[in-house]
Amino acid sequence: MRGRRGRAAPVGTRYDHAAQRSAATVIEQYSTSFGWASRLLHDPVRTHVRSLYALVRIADEIVDDPALDLTDEERRQMLDALESETTRAIERGRSANLVVHAFALAARQHGIDQELIGPFFASMRADLEVSTHDAESLAQYVHGSAEVVGLMCLRVFVAGDTAQYEQLREPARALGSAFQKVNFLRDLAEDHDQLGRSYFPGLDPEDFSDRERDQLLDEIDAELGLAATAIPQLPRSSRCAVAAAHGFYRALAERLRATPAAQIRRRRVRVPDHQKARILAQVLIGGRA
Repeated sequence: MRGRRGRAAPVGTRYDHAAQRSAATVIEQYSTSFGWASRLLHDPVRTHVRSLYALVRIADEIVDDPALDLTDEERRQMLDALESETTRAIERGRSANLVVHAFALAARQHGIDQELIGPFFASMRADLEVSTHDAESLAQYVHGSAEVVGLMCLRVFVAGDTAQYEQLREPARALGSAFQKVNFLRDLAEDHDQLGRSYFPGLDPEDFSDRERDQLLDEIDAELGLAATAIPQLPRSSRCAVAAAHGFYRALAERLRATPAAQIRRRRVRVPDHQKARILAQVLIGGRA
């Protein structure tokens, strides 16, 4: 039996497949951009990447979901339990939590270990402990919340090619960092007003200026530029999807730059679906698939 694009169908037990389908269902409920781009991944890469992102989404919901009527300490306990269960699942190859089980399958196959998992959960805990960041704490937070996620995906993309992983490590980190900083800028109002957080050091959302907006976007554009240089070097199984995700965030950065800072402070800027569809078409026509 063959899967899409001539790939062999995923190997595993019925429980494994159920867990991976559960992870895919979690993803479908959230990020439109990720959902669109992930469809361009070849299987089994697509299945494993969705499994990684599903756990990331679950952890983020523990920290941020306003409908979760728990104290910060209770959220921290849930997060600690999730990290412990993830570690155990990777060690023993099994979890009763379907999303954790799917993550563990990907992690065990691709060598994703505490070097990447530990910083991720540390950043999730930081959202319960730090409301205003300085330069050092922001760098640590971005590394754990975004750069390591990019590196987890890179592990899957290169499928054990250590030399290629090391070659593409820094562009992958830059892409994750750029994505996170775009999200911070886009969600400036929500993070400040609803969650009481300020990620950018020295930035007062009440007095956010166009100059500050452009300084942040200049940094983001430099990271997107570095990431773009690596896209042609990715395996064909992931190249098109990463190019599409890069295009979505580049378009969002451009829209943010064209939006007065005072408006960014008041409303969430987004890329409309018709523009995302055009980006996907351009990527496919450009021959990156």
